[in-house]
Amino acid sequence: MKILVCISCVPDTTSKVSFTDDNKFNKENIQFIIGPYEDYALARAVELKEKNSEIDISILNVGLSENDPLLRKGLAIGADRAYRINSEPNNSNFVAHNIASFIKKNNFDLVLMGKESIDYNSGLVHYLSGALLDIQTFNPVTYLEIDNNNVIIKRETESGIEKIKASLPLILGCQEPIAEWKIPNMRGIMNARTKELSVIEPISVQSSLKHKKYSLPPEKEEIKYVDKDNLEVLINELKLKNL
Repeated sequence: MKILVCISCVPDTTSKVSFTDDNKFNKENIQFIIGPYEDYALARAVELKEKNSEIDISILNVGLSENDPLLRKGLAIGADRAYRINSEPNNSNFVAHNIASFIKKNNFDLVLMGKESIDYNSGLVHYLSGALLDIQTFNPVTYLEIDNNNVIIKRETESGIEKIKASLPLILGCQEPIAEWKIPNMRGIMNARTKELSVIEPISVQSSLKHKKYSLPPEKEEIKYVDKDNLEVLINELKLKNL
């Protein structure tokens, strides 16, 4: 069985976001990490491989060479090989088309992604990729087991947790508690140095979407304290907030 884990490389959640004078994201002094939801996806893939040594895990990222150390980290955690599509991930449509093109050429049985990337939070790439490939897609998935060619998953819905039995191939968007994050050990780090990391040029994708402007959210207002016995003042303040 061939499993593909698609990972995004995103700013650490503690990073201070800013933009340059020409309205581009300022990467200076920003620590990048594998998206936490993709960390869950990769961890579950490795757990499945620990149960079945015939499983082969590839990881894929759409990004530039600055992401290579994070791909090496994925290899150290347990992936067998890594691929990077050499381009900025301009938008969900561009990323999905390139992922779908890669999957078509390599015939993966199971594709795992995070439920969303934590930078843009669009949660669209798995659905777009599934539509392009005509592959069933489920998101967000909190449980995953494989029984021969059948997959048992659980996903969150507005009405509760659904348990679903589906056939491969599948595309799944993962979130906790599907697995426990894994930290690479020294043996994994050493092995990752000799594992394959291939760079692929992107396919051209026409898009009408353009980012015109980025802006930071307004700064938080000063906190106002209201005495617990002064309900009239509190009610008036809440009314003003809702105008």
